[in-house]
Amino acid sequence: MFNLESIIRKNILSLKPYSSARDEFSGKDGIFLDANENPYGPLNRYPDPYQRTLKQKLSEYKKVSVENIFIGNGSDEVIDLTYRIFCEPRKDSAIICPPTYGMYEVSANINDAILQKVNLFPETFQLDTSNILSAINKNSKLIFICCPNNPTGNGVKWEDIKKILESFNGIVVVDEAYIDFASYKSLITQLPNYQNLLIMQTFSKAWGLAGARVGIAYADAKIIALFNKVKPPYNVSELNQQAAINALNNISNFERNKQVILNEKALIINKLKELYKVKRIYFSEANFLLIEVDNADKIYTDLVNKKVITRNRNSVVKNCIRITVGSPQENQKLIEALKQL
Repeated sequence: MFNLESIIRKNILSLKPYSSARDEFSGKDGIFLDANENPYGPLNRYPDPYQRTLKQKLSEYKKVSVENIFIGNGSDEVIDLTYRIFCEPRKDSAIICPPTYGMYEVSANINDAILQKVNLFPETFQLDTSNILSAINKNSKLIFICCPNNPTGNGVKWEDIKKILESFNGIVVVDEAYIDFASYKSLITQLPNYQNLLIMQTFSKAWGLAGARVGIAYADAKIIALFNKVKPPYNVSELNQQAAINALNNISNFERNKQVILNEKALIINKLKELYKVKRIYFSEANFLLIEVDNADKIYTDLVNKKVITRNRNSVVKNCIRITVGSPQENQKLIEALKQL
């Protein structure tokens, strides 16, 4: 039986959050002399600390209550806050499943949390559910699951995630940064069924707003309240909030660009199959491809010399490079460069 209060750090439970001027008065009309702001300038006022307009837009688009949405300064802030809320330094632990997104480990180290690693199955990159459950102990507070996974690109079986959710008295963080490109639906619809499910999404990938740094957490309202309690008062700037709002006001542009990327991914796969240096193309539900080549270090360097920058993943998946799907023009240059090697 999941018990949220039992896994929250005691100092967080008793924390009295900072109360900003915009917590005490949230109206828009009046003469504002409460926050020591400069009366002049186009961005002279502090942004809405709770991103109400953006959350309302997301609520309508995702069919999720506003109370179940947290907006972060990128998904990395969501990851950091998750550790800060639930993991007592040098005592509590998190489970990650390599090869996966590197910030889960970096953030654990920053917050001095103990890290347990249960590798994905080789070849399929699916969860080793049995060993994950065996690794859980009384100090295990978090399990991070990247789905679609980075850098491998594959989705993760729902029955495996479900089994972990139902067996773990802790928070299961499902990172859906690439979900908009996937052939399957988000687990957001499962939120009412699992109080310990936290889903991360982002505006950085399919929405084309990596420079705006807007990440999202969807979870039970009690968990979202903890995030709002611990976060800095003005964690997402007015400019970044507006960029995300503008994107949500133009869904047709989002859908059009996403389809171009998916079409281009299919074209790249066909072209890569013709190249003898490419030994394997891993199945991908994301906007990137993990490919095995004969010599990843050399091919990566040779591509850099041709001004084509990929990601060398040889250190995490042997002889593999990760290729992001670019514009049609960029993808054509990639294929031409590979043919010349």
